[in-house]
Amino acid sequence: MTIDKTDLSRHHVPRTVSDRIAYRLVGMVQFVAGVLFGRRYRHRTIVLETIAAVPGMVAATLLHLKCLRLMIDDRGWIRVLLNEAETQRVHLMVFVSIDRPNLFERLVVLFAQGLFYNAHFLIYLLSPRTGHRIAGYVAEDAVRGYGQYLNEIRDGRQDNPPAPGLAIAYWNLPPDARLSDAITAILEDEALHRDINHSFADALAGGQNLPGPPQIVS
Repeated sequence: MTIDKTDLSRHHVPRTVSDRIAYRLVGMVQFVAGVLFGRRYRHRTIVLETIAAVPGMVAATLLHLKCLRLMIDDRGWIRVLLNEAETQRVHLMVFVSIDRPNLFERLVVLFAQGLFYNAHFLIYLLSPRTGHRIAGYVAEDAVRGYGQYLNEIRDGRQDNPPAPGLAIAYWNLPPDARLSDAITAILEDEALHRDINHSFADALAGGQNLPGPPQIVS
């Protein structure tokens, strides 16, 4: 499995019923986020990243249990999926260090995360392929959203404060890095998550029990 995290335009066209269900579910989440937050990108990101961190953790947990039941090696996938969840948490904390969520946003997070975690857990139990496809489309939308945000910063329509220390340390950015530099790094992360999950779903659709470990192109 070869992954090119520099390709920010890739889109998986829904082909099966499972794909279309995943695509529409993610579209509904993005629609609601758009209604609630509009162009308030940082606040929108804070809420959506609490959801985006769920699929990797769910997949890692259930894959761990599957490997125990079948007594097979995970081929490195549990660590890959846990790293995905951890990276999404870092994305969240970068924006929380700039803008603190208000009470309404905290309530939205409480409701949305609880609903999404339980729904995704059930979906993954019934169809791991659909679970990974959902994660792929979540990351696709994140690539689009962060890309729009970055363009607005570059055009002067959004402010570009200094990058938080967490972002500088995590992505090894220069000391004078700005938020736009952190968003550029986040875009690569999201493209990586997109391709990993779509490729995993494709492998499951092709009858593979576990795909080979991802080969990441820098």
